Amino acid sequence: MKGMIAAIKILYLLLLIGKAMQMSCATGLIGFCPLASGSKGNALFLGTEKTRILIDAGLSAKAIADRLSQIDIDPKTLQAILVTHEHTDHIAGLAVLAHRLNIPVLANAETAKGIIAALGSRPRFKIFATGETFCFGDLEVHPFSIPHDTFDPVAFTITCRDIKMGICADLGHVTSMVQKQLEGCDFLYLEANHQISMVHSCARPQVYKNRVLGKQGHLSNDECGKLLERLHHPRLQHVYLAHLSSECNTPEVALDVVRRHLNGKEVDISISYQDKISKSVIFK
Repeated sequence: MKGMIAAIKILYLLLLIGKAMQMSCATGLIGFCPLASGSKGNALFLGTEKTRILIDAGLSAKAIADRLSQIDIDPKTLQAILVTHEHTDHIAGLAVLAHRLNIPVLANAETAKGIIAALGSRPRFKIFATGETFCFGDLEVHPFSIPHDTFDPVAFTITCRDIKMGICADLGHVTSMVQKQLEGCDFLYLEANHQISMVHSCARPQVYKNRVLGKQGHLSNDECGKLLERLHHPRLQHVYLAHLSSECNTPEVALDVVRRHLNGKEVDISISYQDKISKSVIFK
């Protein structure tokens, strides 16, 4: 009898915690905000009425917590970290943050292996299969392959109710799959890493230039603009230009090049910054 009473008390406590979590989510940002974007660290926040996640954790746990506080998000309300690939600028704070918050890391099997090798620790993983849609909270997540120099890199479309968000960076070129998956998005986070002429003229070693410009490197402003022109549709609300190179690009150049490819098509575009949080969008 005592055991049954104790079990009921625990169940009741869990229900209260779940209700508190839902109330907390409902009072914070219902939308999306890049916390950091670039080669020095990437972390994105996405929140709905019921679910709060990070996409990548490439800053320190402290830096991520500081930036979340700027959009009135308590890190303790995060429920998972979704990972695109295992490069350090996407996972630097992952182990500490996942352990401290006791939340799962959502990754495919090859990326999970890469994370363990890179960090020397094993977070609590929930493994997804690239190309197969899965649900987390009220989010429907579809991971799809992109060309980049890691084990199994992915981009995501994330859908909640009738809102579709596309998150696609760190890719060397646009494949037919990439374009197909990103069609019909209401919000887009797209890489505009470099201006090709600036890569050629920079003082970096040739091996760096070859990697950035290669088929498994990073997307140029022009390629981003061409893709966006093909993806444009009347319901597209906002586009983030992401992962800008600090040496081979500028916000002004990226915006100018991408807008020229749009040929007058209207859409709100903003920059995802490295050293500060970027503009938030609200899901309505």
